[in-house]
This record gives sequence, structure tokens and C-alpha cells, in this order.
Amino acid sequence: MNQPTSSQRLISLDVLRGLTVAGMILVNNGYGESFEMLQHSRWNGMTPCDLVFPFFLFIMGVSMYVSMSRRGFQPTQSTLRKVLKRTVLLFAIGLAIHWVDMAVWGNPWDFAHLRIWAVLQRIALCYLLASLFALCCNHKYLLHTIVGLLALYTIILLVGHGYAEDASVNVLAQVDLSLFGPDHLYTKSPVDPEGLVGTISGVAHVLLGFYCGRQLVEKPAMQQKVIALFVVGTVCLVGGYLLSYGLPLNKRIWSPSYVLVSCGLCSLLLALFTYVIDVQSRMPRFFRSMQIFGMNALALYVCSELLAILFGRFGISSALYELLHSAIPWDKWASLAYALTFVAINYAIGYVLWRRKVFIKL
Repeated sequence: MNQPTSSQRLISLDVLRGLTVAGMILVNNGYGESFEMLQHSRWNGMTPCDLVFPFFLFIMGVSMYVSMSRRGFQPTQSTLRKVLKRTVLLFAIGLAIHWVDMAVWGNPWDFAHLRIWAVLQRIALCYLLASLFALCCNHKYLLHTIVGLLALYTIILLVGHGYAEDASVNVLAQVDLSLFGPDHLYTKSPVDPEGLVGTISGVAHVLLGFYCGRQLVEKPAMQQKVIALFVVGTVCLVGGYLLSYGLPLNKRIWSPSYVLVSCGLCSLLLALFTYVIDVQSRMPRFFRSMQIFGMNALALYVCSELLAILFGRFGISSALYELLHSAIPWDKWASLAYALTFVAINYAIGYVLWRRKVFIKL
């Protein structure tokens, strides 16, 4: 556990991270029929729900630069061990969440159906590869690397029918099926949205956040930091939408246009938060509550996943939803009320940790 101090942390970054994690918990825990905007796109296209996970990867990249710059990006044995340890921990927790889901339903030894790739596993692999670049490569090639990764992934998609909504011809699905088999993959989409090959664009995603982190650290004045984030966000957003005419936005395959648009939006939002919090020194109550989420972001995400499993197994989800539905007769609004209640439960846990100055770093 680490206790951060105000001098060590960017409050605007904590607030945006917290808002992102709260959003992840919200969209993952609707019950019954949810509003379309709180559901992932079935294939091409993008809903607000599709932004929460990419926002987290982008913020992770920003945080990586801010954190590693304090140690001069030195690839010491100690630093490399910490990177490897965190990678293994995140990947193992991701596997453990799915194992708990199987265990509470009476199948603790059914490892033949344990899902290998999921949110924390994608975070772990992207963190590892981006960290190795940050520690071992010349940063003057940062933008070249980002462009190269997105270009390589574009070629893979075009040559390998990456946009085909058919696992039998889609190269992304075929690689995962060949290496891991269907029983270890996400089954509600032709392509596992956190699959192995999609990690290529996922790493580019984190490195774009890393680039914005460099702007936050290297620009001397706060106004310059805001302008730099705004410029990067605008370029990525416009470029992404232009690219989407040939390579449509698609979260399932983590398309290059999706990377640019989501990174652009996150950079613009970070610029806004930095301006409001750090330039104008304003901290609305809502921002404060999101900061509490942001101080224990991954820990609260893991907590929400485990609570959701337990709530489902022991009938708490259905009972709570029926209680809310009895007061809210509209299905979608009742589903939203349930999701907001679930977010509030996790906020209460985060608030207790924050009051006790407990900050869990995964």
C-alpha cells in the first residue's frame, strides 16, 4: 500500500481516472434492459459505453510517464522487477476473478473453461510492453512507434479480414482460437475484444497517453500543459474520424480509428479537468467524489467485479432490482437505478479507504 501526497499526484488525473472507473462499474452492472448508450456497440460504431475502458488505458499511459519520469526512466533491475511483478499480479487477478465466478457456481476445478483474456489481462500486457518501451527505448521514437504499431495493425486488419464479423475468416479470432481454443475466449462476439492480436493497437493506445504525460511533465506552465493536451486531443479526434471512413470505429477489434478517437476525447477531457482544477483552482463536490474513486481505481474495479459475482450468485442483484423496479416502473430506468446504486456501494467502500488513508496500488 502506498499513501500518495498531494505533491506527488496530479489531482485532475485522479479525478479523470476516478470518473473512468466509475463509468466502467456503471456500464458493467446494468440489470435487465439497459439504455442503448450504456451498451457496447454490437460491431462497427461507438457508444459512450465504448469509451470507458480505452479512457483507462490512456490514463494509464499518462500516469506511466509521470511516475517513471521521477526515476529518470532508468531500466534498473529493481524497476524491471516491479514492472514484471505488477504485470503478473494484474494478469493473475484477472484470471482469479473468472475463477471466482466459476467457483461460486460450483465449478472451481473447471479450468478448461477459464477465460484467459479480459480487461485486467489486457491492462497487464499493455502495461508490460509500454513500460519496456519507456525504460529501454529512445523516447524520440515515441510517435514513430505509435504510428508504426497502428500501421502494422491496419495491415493485419485489411489483409486478415479483421472487420469480418465471422470468426471463421477473421484473423484476430483465428489466432486466439488456434492458440487458446474456444473454451478460453469471450463467446458473445465473433472476436474476443481483449484478444491477443488486438494488444498491438492497445499498446499504441497506452503510448498515446504516455505522449500526453510527457506534455504534462515537460511543459513549464499550467496553461501550456492545457494547450498541449487540447492540441493532441484535437489532432487525434479529427484524424480518427477521418480514418474511420476507411477503417470504421470498432471496439471489438480495437480499430486504429477507435484508438485515435477515444484517445482524442480523453485528452480533451483531461485538458478541461486540468484547466478547471489546476488553473482555476476549482474543485466541485462531484470532482471530489471522483477523486476518491481515482485514488483506489483498480482496487475498486476488482471489488466491483467480485461484488457483482456474489450479488448474482446469492440473489442480491435480482432482489435489489425488483425493489427498485417496484418504485420505477420503466425497465430501462430501473436498470439505470440499479447500476447507479451499485456504483454508490463501491463509492462507499472507496470512501472508507480514503478516510483511513488506505491507497491500494495494484
